[in-house]
Amino acid sequence: QVQLVESGGGLVQAGGSLRLSCAASGRTFSGGAMGWFRQTPGKEREFVAAISWSSAYTYFSNSVKGRFTISRDVDKNTILLQMNSLKPEDTAVYYCAARGGVTAQRMGVESPGLADYWGQGTQVTVSS
Repeated sequence: QVQLVESGGGLVQAGGSLRLSCAASGRTFSGGAMGWFRQTPGKEREFVAAISWSSAYTYFSNSVKGRFTISRDVDKNTILLQMNSLKPEDTAVYYCAARGGVTAQRMGVESPGLADYWGQGTQVTVSS
């Protein structure tokens, strides 16, 4: 079993920055991908960014490309999401996810329901 724990959410003004962390425990990562999805009330979870664990190749949604970066720390089984130039439409609960045997791009284009593990989420609120 794998547990994913997110941290780093908060309230920030438009144009500001936040950094989210997701720590994985319970198994050793050697493949697959980890990433971030977000969800607002009344809407399905949508993809934000993902990183292939072995290669560190990244994939981003068009809405955050150029503003967000994703990275991983293999020694700590942790991924980071650096969010810059935040907009009010970025407001959501952000969820960390892990999926075995896929690339970051596959994690981004395929259904969020295919993820193997989910964190409990962290709230990000961007004020205008």
